[in-house]
Amino acid sequence: MKPMETWWKESVIYQIYPRSFNDSNNDGIGDLNGIREKLDYLANLGVDVLWLSPVYQSPNADNGYDISDYQAIMDEFGTMEDFDLLLKEAHEKGLKIVMDLVVNHTSDEHDWFVESQKSKDNPYRDYYIWKDGKADQAPNNWGSAFSGPAWKYDEQTGQWYLHIFAEKQPDLNWENERVRQSVYKMMTWWLDKGIDGFRMDVINLISKDQAFPDGETHGGAYGNSMEFCCNGPRVHAYLKEMNKEVLSKYDIVTVGEAPGATIEEAQRYAGSEENELNMVFQFEMMDIDHGKYGKWSPMPFDLKKMKANFKKWQEGLDGRGWNSLYWDNHDQPRIVSRWGSDKKVWRKKSAKMLALCLHMHQGTPYIYQGEELGMTNVRFPSIDAYRDIEILNAYRELVKETGAMREEEFMEGVYKLSRDNARTPMQWSDEAYAGFSSVEPWIGVNPNYTEINAKQEIADPDSVFHFYQRLIALRHANKVVPYGTYRQYMEEDDNVYVFTREYEGQKLLVACNFSEQAQTVEWPDALLEEGYTPWIGNDSLKPFEKAVTLTPYEGIVWIKEETKKA
Repeated sequence: MKPMETWWKESVIYQIYPRSFNDSNNDGIGDLNGIREKLDYLANLGVDVLWLSPVYQSPNADNGYDISDYQAIMDEFGTMEDFDLLLKEAHEKGLKIVMDLVVNHTSDEHDWFVESQKSKDNPYRDYYIWKDGKADQAPNNWGSAFSGPAWKYDEQTGQWYLHIFAEKQPDLNWENERVRQSVYKMMTWWLDKGIDGFRMDVINLISKDQAFPDGETHGGAYGNSMEFCCNGPRVHAYLKEMNKEVLSKYDIVTVGEAPGATIEEAQRYAGSEENELNMVFQFEMMDIDHGKYGKWSPMPFDLKKMKANFKKWQEGLDGRGWNSLYWDNHDQPRIVSRWGSDKKVWRKKSAKMLALCLHMHQGTPYIYQGEELGMTNVRFPSIDAYRDIEILNAYRELVKETGAMREEEFMEGVYKLSRDNARTPMQWSDEAYAGFSSVEPWIGVNPNYTEINAKQEIADPDSVFHFYQRLIALRHANKVVPYGTYRQYMEEDDNVYVFTREYEGQKLLVACNFSEQAQTVEWPDALLEEGYTPWIGNDSLKPFEKAVTLTPYEGIVWIKEETKKA
């Protein structure tokens, strides 16, 4: 079935992590006016939509994903007037703004929770999930996604509240219709202000199994809550209600973060006939290099696993839903360090290959700040330099409390896969603190900012930045890029990824070498067609021949136009 064409499928979305993007008032923390100062840079890159990680009022237990007031701006980021000016100027430059919607949980400092905690008969008590314990124990054995238990005991009322994430992030009770209506009212307020959509944080966790059974411990200290929270019993009913009452009334884009979502679930969340969301973020591919202790014990990159995952999702959603395409975000390390090479000799080339690979799939691509520069992971000298609650909690549990991992072993996982790799300040120039601020930032700057920064890349026509510009321009000009059907070839090759895209008389042949060695590709018979011409690549463009040798980390696309019959 041919996909229905629409603006958000043809767009490129750029994620901004405001705390680390640009500091306009020199307090070491990025802010809204800092984003406004860089709108011309973003328009020049060619992106269409800016997704802002949370800028709401928050005590910052989880870098803004713990919201204490949904209709106020965090003091460190500015004021609502600053936001309104950013929205106005972005729209004037043709850029849309998407807000991060965090409604699985709030901060424990939100007025709703402050009231809820006062007494069992408070009108807001049922806004959150409060349960009696079992003797002196929590209601069940669930563990938090950030290590430790998922329940916190409240001395004042003698009950426990659920927090799937940090204890300062109590989960909202979506079974309560008043909660849902409060959320919808808040969403409508932002949409009436003029924003262009929502990225919905862990939206598939909002419906919990109301029996709250114990989870499998898999040898750990706590039970797995996800099988009772992910894609829960009423999640689709809630999203259909949200769509009917709010989303369907506006021409916006919506993407739901959906850890643990299967193809079948994604077809329901993002199906064209389902009236829920436009697309989802799923994490299957982002887990292929996780080991015994998850991201803290990374496995070597396996290209065949990556290719199999692309095939599964490209074919599984074709004509039934829509893919979101991403390598990096605020929760993932830098892709060039992860699945490319951040060695000086290969960094620029492998960053371009990875960009080409991702952007040539069917779906809407997301660029995370600095990805367009080929920014890399960072190796801070000690655990004390890290800021992420997930890192610090895991360090305490795995290294200090249980001794399950040696410190050096754990730190290798931090260097490879931790979230703070993405949260170092944006590298604008080779000036002090990478041009992000004139004072020491809230988290350290990657020392390689003198070599990798926007100022230098804009001046260099062969830079990673200019390659992203070209990819975005090709997408805007050729509908085969967003909409073309996908077919994979040479699935068993350990080094090279080959696929085609076809749409309305155009065919693309994409080949990417994921290794540091040259690879000679002998095309299968199905691809030995005439009429291919080189279209875009990160090395000297080569003609299509029966056998082609790809240089290390080379990515190339050939295009074939259908011959029109007279």
